Formats: sequence, C-alpha cells, structure tokens
Amino acid sequence: MYHLGQDLPGNDVDDIEDLISADDVKPRERYENKKNVTVRAKKRTAIRLETEEEEKPKPTIHESVIPGTQKVFVKTWGCAHNNSDSEYMAGQLAAYGYRLSGKEEADLWLLNSCTVKNPSEDTFRNEIESGMRNGKHVVVAGCVPQGAPKSDYLSGLSVIGVQQIDRVVEVVEETLKGHSVQLLQNKKKVHGRRLAGASLSLPKVRKNPLIEIISINSGCLNQCTYCKTKHARGDLASYPPEEVVERARQSFAEGCCEIWLTSEDTGAYGRDIGSSLPELLWQLVEVIPEHCMLRVGMTNPPYILEHLDEVAKVLQHPRVYSFLHVPVQSGSDSVLGEMKREYCRQDFEHVVDFLRERVPGVTIATDIICGFPTETEDDFEETMTLCAKYRFPSLFINQFFPRPGTPAAKMERIPANLVKKRTKRLTDLFYSYEPYAERTGEIYTVLVTEVSHDKLHYVGHNKSYEQVLLPMRENLLGTRVHVRITSASKFSMVGEILDDERDWTRCANKQEGPEVQTQTRSREKLIQRYVAIALVVGSLAFVIQLLVRFLLQ
Repeated sequence: MYHLGQDLPGNDVDDIEDLISADDVKPRERYENKKNVTVRAKKRTAIRLETEEEEKPKPTIHESVIPGTQKVFVKTWGCAHNNSDSEYMAGQLAAYGYRLSGKEEADLWLLNSCTVKNPSEDTFRNEIESGMRNGKHVVVAGCVPQGAPKSDYLSGLSVIGVQQIDRVVEVVEETLKGHSVQLLQNKKKVHGRRLAGASLSLPKVRKNPLIEIISINSGCLNQCTYCKTKHARGDLASYPPEEVVERARQSFAEGCCEIWLTSEDTGAYGRDIGSSLPELLWQLVEVIPEHCMLRVGMTNPPYILEHLDEVAKVLQHPRVYSFLHVPVQSGSDSVLGEMKREYCRQDFEHVVDFLRERVPGVTIATDIICGFPTETEDDFEETMTLCAKYRFPSLFINQFFPRPGTPAAKMERIPANLVKKRTKRLTDLFYSYEPYAERTGEIYTVLVTEVSHDKLHYVGHNKSYEQVLLPMRENLLGTRVHVRITSASKFSMVGEILDDERDWTRCANKQEGPEVQTQTRSREKLIQRYVAIALVVGSLAFVIQLLVRFLLQ
C-alpha cells in the first residue's frame, strides 16, 4: 500500500465531507476569479487577432509509455467521496509505476472536480487553463465532467467518469500518447442492480495514512431542486455490506486507526439491496480494533428518521464517534418544500432532540443555504430561530448558487445584497456563542490523527469528535492519549498531554511484515517443541512414579 506524503503539492484537501472548509474559495477570490474569466473571454472574442495569440507550449507526446518515467500531479475539489476517489486513482497510478509529484515537474495533471458550487467549478476551469498554458497533459475527473460533459472548456480533454476510476491507468497512458479518451458510462448492472462503482479493494495512496475513507454508496434517492451532484452521481447504488467490512479490515491491517464512512447520503444506504445503515454499522463495529474509531458521514433527515433508535445505540459504542452531520438547509417548511427536501422542520428537530437525549455529548453538525430563490424574510427568520435554538457547534453557511440544469436555476433570484445581508446575520449569530468556553480543565481521551491547518499542532478528537490541538510531540500521531483542556477557541480546544510517552496507546492493528511474521512463526514452533518435550518428560516422570509405588508395595 502506498501512502501520500502530508506535504505533497496539490493534495492538501482537508476533511470536506461537509463541502465547506478553510481552503474554500474566499469571497474576494471568487469575484477576482469571475473578473479574470470575463476579461479574458472579451479579449479573445473581440480584441485579440488569431495571429496575435501567444504560442502555448504543447505537451510532449509519448509514442510509447514506459511506466515509471512519467510524473502525475493529482488535485481534488469537493467532498470526502471525491477525496476517496482521488486516493484510489493515485493508488492505481503509483502501483503501475507512475510517480506522483507537484504540479511544476509533472507531465500530466489529473484534476478531480466538484459540481456543488460555482466557485469550485471556476477554480477547476482555471486550473485546466493553467495546465494547458504550461504545456501539461490534462485529464479531468469527478462530478463536473460527469454532469456536464459537453461544456466548451472540456472539449478535447480526456475524461474519467465517477464510476470509471478503476480505468485511470489506461486513460493516463493514452493521454500521454496524445489521444483523448472519455469514459463516462455507468458500470454494467449485475442481476438487474446498478453497481455503486469501482471495487473497494483497489490500491490507494492515502492523503493521511492513518485515515481510510470508505464510500458505502453512490448517488441518492432525493431530487433536490438546487443540486447538481444528482446529475453526476445518479440514483442510489450501495456497496454490499461484506465488501465495505472487508475494506475496513484491509485498512486497519494497513495501519489506519480511523475510518470515515462517506456518500451523498449515508442514511439511505442499503435501501436498494435489502440492507440498512444500522445493519452495516453493527457489522463494522465488530471489526474495529481496540483504540481505533469510526466516523459516520453525512445523512439527510428523511432516511435516518426510521433508524434513529439503532443509530443512537451505534453512536454510543466506544469505538464510534458521537457525531452526525445532518444538513437541514432551511428552517422554513415553505422553503424546504420548494427545495424538495422531503422533510419538514419538525422532522429535523425530532432527529436533533432524540440524538441529544439518547447520546451523551453528541455533536450535530448542519448546513444552511441562505438566499434560496423563494426565501422570504419570514422564511429566513425561521432559519434564524432554528439555529438560535440549537446553537450548533458546526454550522456550514452557504449562499445559494444557481447550478446550470437544476430547477432552482430557473427560479427568480433574490437580490444579491439581500442574500449577503442574510448570510451576515446568520454568521453573526453563529459567532455570538462559544461552544467550548466552559471546557477549561476538562479531561478527555483523544485519538491523534491529523496535523492542524497552520502546521503548528497535532489534532486529536474526543468521543464527540471535537477538535483538540496538541503539541507536535514525536511519535504522537496514531495514538490515544489523555489530555487536559487549557484553553478554547470558537472551533477547537487546546490540550496538554497527561500521559508519559510509554503510556500512549496505539492501535494494535497493523499487519506484521514478512520478517516479523517469520520470526513469530519460529518462536511459536520453538515454544511448541519445548511444550512437547515437557509433556514427554512429565509423562515419563508420572510412569516412573507409578512403578516405584508398585514395587514398594
């Protein structure tokens, strides 16, 4: 198994299961992006003559591709599902002999896109143009080309569809030879059932060697009017439980100590194959080694409602984080109806109330879309009261983006200044409370698996999946330690380690190498030999003792 270095350029994708992170495009960058794109387009069509165009360096055409002689740069936008897909593609390329590198020295750029928001697609398009300007071969993947393959800026490029990531090697190979390959079809049905995608057993290059991201299903059962991802991922298709469990076993054996389950909607898992999310979770907890953890990914309210009792029980398990991401999007039933979210505010409140009552310390994260086309002032006030009521520690606030081809894109939009005003009001509310303000002095057990954004701390998570920043001590990553909270900020706590290094606990999960296994077998054989000799000697002694007694009678 190959592992991706923490500092490899282009792979600095954080946990963006929730589609919002510190690395998201900032508002200023967003407007600069749009300005630059507009100006360039005008120059090309109205001012610049064909003879005046700057000559762009052309990619080197490789008539024969010898594995190991070309370098590939991989960049990812979007959710944890996309991140997992990139890890699989990088793993196959590395296993075949290609070298993963930074963008400057690479021969080919593999760009894995996200179609959720306009800014993500803008930066994706700009990266394509940058690669072509610099004479790089470019292969595109992900939800943008899958959902809109006829986009002008994708013309002539090689494309890997979301269900064809297991064919990345042949696409890269042909692209380096100067050919254009497009693989967008779904996997063939088996017994009339649509497959979820490529096999989960493919090799991986993990962004973080301690964390395995497992996609348990692809697509969803919803028809949300604002969502473009549905165009790319399609209807629900679940992986069989035994395949997911086997992938988890494999990951733990390779040294992972944390698993993230991801999909477009984990709550809908199994409905197409006669299974369910709780059924899968109970099978998974059986194979999680001691001191390792499982995180359940995003679930929409409709499909978690009928499993609430079982989900609450699973979240209480000592090897499962007490954490759930349940996006509500709006506090107004009217807006939820226009979004076709298939639940009402009361349903969402029931989910939150039930889990908070049954699961001690549970963390509920949610999302809000500000400025959906039909949202009135009264509708927005209902969203404000919902967020004020629950004071979510993780609240992801998005402005509405009209995605081409979606029903919401055809609706009359709310003035931009009004959307910004509402977004600011909700953001101010979110920053008005400190969820960790009273935690100083508290003691937690945390699993340390990540490096902070500023590269100054290690990050551990407690049972509630709350972030605790720790000093960057040698050998700390991949251990469970006891910490005392010394200070807190809006998004995390800072802790001091209470244990000596000899008391740090590691997951006893990694498979031993061939030499260690050979030594172990030799020791076992030696022990068996000594035990056999001891049994023989003992038996002889017993027989002699019986003979002595018989002769003395």
